[in-house]
Amino acid sequence: MILTVTLNIALDVVHRVPALVPHSLHRVTDVRERPGGKGLNVARLLAALGHEATVTGFAGGATGRIVRDLFTATAGNAHARVVDALVPVAGATRRTVAVVDARTGDTTRFDEPGPLVTPAEWSAFREAYEGLLAGADAVALCGSLPPGVPVGAYAGLIRAARAAGVPVLLDTGGEPLRRGVAARPDVVKPDADELAELTGSHEPLRAAQDARRRGAHAVVASLGAQGLLAATPEGGWRAAPPAHLHGDPAGAGDAVVAGLLSGLVERLSWPARLARAVALSTATATAPADGDFDRRAYEELTARVSVSDEGEWPPSSSSPPRATAGRS
Repeated sequence: MILTVTLNIALDVVHRVPALVPHSLHRVTDVRERPGGKGLNVARLLAALGHEATVTGFAGGATGRIVRDLFTATAGNAHARVVDALVPVAGATRRTVAVVDARTGDTTRFDEPGPLVTPAEWSAFREAYEGLLAGADAVALCGSLPPGVPVGAYAGLIRAARAAGVPVLLDTGGEPLRRGVAARPDVVKPDADELAELTGSHEPLRAAQDARRRGAHAVVASLGAQGLLAATPEGGWRAAPPAHLHGDPAGAGDAVVAGLLSGLVERLSWPARLARAVALSTATATAPADGDFDRRAYEELTARVSVSDEGEWPPSSSSPPRATAGRS
């Protein structure tokens, strides 16, 4: 089982309007609601890839109930492989509202802060989390922190996973990322901006090396349309899609996490993990909703992703054997 932690889940509401004009009335032509949060998207993708997944975090109020119901419904045929272990809180789960301008395709988004989590609720979550670790093959810690949760929360959850012998991937930003890296997670997956904020360097290779020196065992940086850069104890690689495909990048980062985690528990080589992550994220960008992917595109892209050797960190006298993208 792969455990995904989303402390600040959301109900994602998308409004589509013919054109977004400030200070005016808008007639909404389409409304969609989806269960939101990085870890929920990751779990759906993992289940679609054939892995058992459990989601945990906080859910509260009427919005929390809607998210849980929608999550079960949108898991589709893979619902039997996804377990809802969200922890109830008194506060209401947040909403995110996105307004899509049909004329330009641009999206304007409003994110609520999330429920205020009490010390007792945080303690209850920690107890539940440590119990779930006993049956986990890997864990992903994803997204922002709701009010009331300590800024060092991810660092504590990483230490608990390490004590249980469970590999852990961290996908967050800002101060939670900085503190989390110091707790020595197995993998961190920042985007280029998050990596630059963490290290002060805007050169991805140098920044990835610095993030490893700060404590991360391996760093996989999302570089947008350029793919991924990985710095690991076994070596460094760049992985890129065969061509730029048009689509919505929302959710692509969650697909990278799902690709990396599934590859980790299947014991794939790093090049094979990166090829899967790039193919899955690209196939997700062309899908209609976060947490979904175009399976045919994914299968075709996996063999076509370019994975190039970027060397070892730190250098050694003998290089590890170079693996192709499609080989474990």
